[in-house]
Amino acid sequence: AYEKRGVAVEVPEWIPENCVQCARCAFVCPHATIRPFAMNAEEAENAPASTKFTAKMIGKGCEGLRFTLAISPLDCMGCGVCVGVCPTKPEKRALKMVSQESQADQQAAFDYAVKNVSKKNLPFASNSLKGSQFNQPLLEFSGSCAGCAETSYARLITQLFGERMYISNATGCSSIWGGPAATSPYCTNKEGHGPAWCNSLFEDNAEHGLGMFVGQDKIRQDLAEQTRQLIAVEWARPELKAAAQAWLDTMDDSAANADATRAYVKAMQESIATVEELEKVPQFAAHAAELKAQGKQYCDCAACALVEDILSKKEYLAKKSMWIFGGDGWAYDIGYGGLDHVIASKQDVNIFVFDTEVYSNTGGQASKASNIGQVAQFAAAGKEIKKKSLSEIAMQYGYVYVAQVAMGANPAQTIKAITEAEAYHGPSLIIGYSPCEMHSIKGGMMNCQKEMKKAVECGYWNLFRFNPAAEKQFTLDSKAPAGGYQEFLMNEARYSRLTREFPERAGDLFARNEAEAKARYEHLLKLIDMYDNK
Repeated sequence: AYEKRGVAVEVPEWIPENCVQCARCAFVCPHATIRPFAMNAEEAENAPASTKFTAKMIGKGCEGLRFTLAISPLDCMGCGVCVGVCPTKPEKRALKMVSQESQADQQAAFDYAVKNVSKKNLPFASNSLKGSQFNQPLLEFSGSCAGCAETSYARLITQLFGERMYISNATGCSSIWGGPAATSPYCTNKEGHGPAWCNSLFEDNAEHGLGMFVGQDKIRQDLAEQTRQLIAVEWARPELKAAAQAWLDTMDDSAANADATRAYVKAMQESIATVEELEKVPQFAAHAAELKAQGKQYCDCAACALVEDILSKKEYLAKKSMWIFGGDGWAYDIGYGGLDHVIASKQDVNIFVFDTEVYSNTGGQASKASNIGQVAQFAAAGKEIKKKSLSEIAMQYGYVYVAQVAMGANPAQTIKAITEAEAYHGPSLIIGYSPCEMHSIKGGMMNCQKEMKKAVECGYWNLFRFNPAAEKQFTLDSKAPAGGYQEFLMNEARYSRLTREFPERAGDLFARNEAEAKARYEHLLKLIDMYDNK
């Protein structure tokens, strides 16, 4: 993606001597404009003079590498979320907001790092908070609002699986920032691999995503049958047969199949005989001449014919990570019937719901995800009905992986849920709490990630994972409510405005809201016993 809008009045300035190299700033950045890099000596030496480095890179095995945090002032939206999550002490902040003009020289440092710094074999797990941020984000510089939570989730998923992702995206905020008319914020890595993205309608996105999965899965199953036929060819090279069998053995293993696919493609490319090679063999020279006259490029023996056809579809060999994206208006309301149909299919698709608890893209109408007392269009006097429990509806099937996450409250749990869901052989549903501009949070969207933490701590939002494949199927990841529920509601104008317009009604609705939250947590505690003792 190439944007360089330069719209932020203020952007973050990095102060290396205060940095603890945690990468939390990159983890929450909605627009992927702040990224950690590990440079070797040559890369550091050739970096622009404006590039900053810490005294040393923290981590066993990082000796000889230089740590830098690259910031793109022209792509930054100036939300300040990165500054808000920085764990350094106020008197020694590693990040502070300054004028965009003062950071103009950092653009060259950012551009150099993105273009020239190679991926290193670092001692941090790629599915950890820190390790994931050294993976290239394959969603960058989108048109989402400053501080947007949705893009932070989506960007993280691309850092984990983007090289082999298919995305079907419901119409809504995520389709607008995900597919604006002039540009595409989804991008590719240096090898040209990245998410394949497509938008579908509000009412049929889940079915559209299922169709994408079934279509490519049918092609893979056909390729598997051809691979078995190839292995059965007597004269096929032993190393080709070994690579083919390794691919078959890992077909359903996302991580292992990537390497097996590369090895299989390499073995096929090295094994297939061209017509030019064939004509150099005396006993095949005449046949090679016939093939050449027909315009054929390769030998037409059983093995080469199979290899040629398989290679023509090589993009389908690696196991794909199928994701279906959308907001709560789609998942809870208009597209719910399709979502239910898809999770009931038992197919290996992953659904991520960006839950803003309101129709964000169309002006803030109430949805079934909206909560009691929330003010929205069609609920001007505060919504009376409690939030729909989409997660529990999905859990009732028994074979659907289900999780609720909030990255600002528990980054490790968010990553764990996403990686578990992707590895699960079956349908998965992850619902991510996504504070939005429509919430009118005090202090603005700079506090987006902090608001997630408050929501979880007071019991407004619960974190849990239901994994049908695990020995312990249900895990409640959030602690008992710590109090401050009403204070949390009053921190957002979507609730607090009701106290000014209908004060008595507000008191009643907010009390019901809190009571429902307490009952919900007690119910989740019972689920632990139900699943552990069944």
